[in-house]
Amino acid sequence: MVTEQEVEAVGQTLVDPQQPLQARFRALFTLRGLGGPVAIAWISRAFDDDSALLKHELAYCLGQMQDRRAIPVLLDVLRDTCQEPMVRHEAGEALGAIGDPEVLEILKQYSTDPVVEVAETCQLAVRRLEWLQQHRGESAVRGPYLSVDPAPPAEERDLGRLREALLDEARPLFDRYRAMFALRDAGGKEAALALAEGLRCGSALFRHEIGYVLGQMQQEAAVPQLAAALARPTENPMVRHECAEALGAIARPACLAALRAHVADPERVVRESCEVALDMYEYETGSTFQYADGLERLRSPLS
Repeated sequence: MVTEQEVEAVGQTLVDPQQPLQARFRALFTLRGLGGPVAIAWISRAFDDDSALLKHELAYCLGQMQDRRAIPVLLDVLRDTCQEPMVRHEAGEALGAIGDPEVLEILKQYSTDPVVEVAETCQLAVRRLEWLQQHRGESAVRGPYLSVDPAPPAEERDLGRLREALLDEARPLFDRYRAMFALRDAGGKEAALALAEGLRCGSALFRHEIGYVLGQMQQEAAVPQLAAALARPTENPMVRHECAEALGAIARPACLAALRAHVADPERVVRESCEVALDMYEYETGSTFQYADGLERLRSPLS
């Protein structure tokens, strides 16, 4: 049983800028797991923070929670042009993840946003909501990862044809995302290497999602491509951030070297992502039961 006082203590850790970023991330994912209006309220309070990385993860978690009560704050973030593009993008994606058609017209409005990552995200979210309307009663959460994705996986199973669809930049982005998630769900080295080729495609939003799914797959075969993207100073910071977090999830020695090389990166979102990824690496290679351990830390403060 979780008490109100414990939820409040986890929330206070999240919104406290004096806390290490790693502790704030663990608190965030603890609140995501707890769910409910109090958790949403604490997560929403942290959008005033000055860390774009943290705010991006706030929006991500609100989307994954799929609770309609998060829609108002996510709409505020999407509309706020003072928020960083990667934060507004994630708010748009989260609105699509929640899956409520009430936001369809607003997402269509922002599908022409001057910030290309925001526009492309909202276009994908519109397509997802339309897909959900056409496939009522069909679960959009399938496969081994249990994440709420920006597009359902394609029905195609042939890896060669999926790779072709993934890398064809003339195809609609939604269809390429469907190929991406089908490759992820197929798993294995061949699928991971096909996905890794996408790190050279034109859309930064697309490349960032490639980094995300490679982190989910935890396939060591993709480490060289992820490390190379992280190391490219000309790469979009949103992409470098996702590649860093993927390396932390894969948690092999080569990942550790790549992450340590960028903990002092001049780009704040990149160095913060490396800090968080090193914490994830420690979790993946350690004996801790779960990453979202905010409650355990409260109950065992010396751990």
